[in-house]
Amino acid sequence: MQNTACQLLVVGSIGIDTVETPAERRVEILGGSASFACVAASYFAPTAMVGVVGTDFPEAYMDLYRRSGIDLQGLQIQEGQTFRWSGVYEENMDCRTTLSTDLNVFESFSPEIPENYRDIPYLFLGNIQPALQLHVLDQIRKPEFVMVDTMDLWINIAREDLLRVIARVDLLTVNDSEARLLTGASNLRKAARELLQMGPRYVLIKKGEHGSVLFSKDSVFILPAYLLENVVDPTGAGDTFAGAFMGALAEKKATDERSLRQAMLLGNVVASFGVEGFSLDRLQALSREEITERADLLRAMMAV
Repeated sequence: MQNTACQLLVVGSIGIDTVETPAERRVEILGGSASFACVAASYFAPTAMVGVVGTDFPEAYMDLYRRSGIDLQGLQIQEGQTFRWSGVYEENMDCRTTLSTDLNVFESFSPEIPENYRDIPYLFLGNIQPALQLHVLDQIRKPEFVMVDTMDLWINIAREDLLRVIARVDLLTVNDSEARLLTGASNLRKAARELLQMGPRYVLIKKGEHGSVLFSKDSVFILPAYLLENVVDPTGAGDTFAGAFMGALAEKKATDERSLRQAMLLGNVVASFGVEGFSLDRLQALSREEITERADLLRAMMAV
């Protein structure tokens, strides 16, 4: 795939994870927001990745990206070790404990956007430092739609930069606790109203196994999660959702609210597949037919 054909640009982290869940423990598996988002998006639209890895990054993981058709011109390879994270999930899978975080080459990461990426119309800014997100926005010329993710750490230590980012994007996605932390409002509808006043056209609040809620100035859309009997590894579920969501928008080349709602459903479905396996095991083995079939099932579950 040529990068001139890319419709979606993803900027985020790339990591090597050690993950323990009630199912089992896996060592040195592929992770990072850019990994999950790009592979999920690739089922819908040609996707380009910007991130950084070390010289220790396994060639097998590079091959995984290539098999998904991800454009890797923006992937930096620096001398040293790749970002590493390890954690343990509790029995209910809702809570996890981080055991170690080693930034390694990610500590000095400065996302430089190749010239022929700067006109890509759709942009997902994964959960990285707000100053880096601003650096990316300064390099992109006239994006059609920008989605940004963040976390409680940046809300606490980089609030001013984060507010500058939020003012420049079309959609902010946070979980419910982050929405409350950022606004000080305990009621989610009030929190969403305050977040919309910060500048984005839309706010998408993630509620884990309970689905997600899309807010605009004039509407609220509630989407339940697809119900699963067996969750193997929830790592990267939010990034998988975001990647598929943005990929679906890029495929349709539309950003009206109906298109956003349809993209949410597809993001939900792809994320439900992702958590059925460790790392990207299930995601990379998907087919578009499976996605369509499960999306139809979810629509049937919601019919009234």
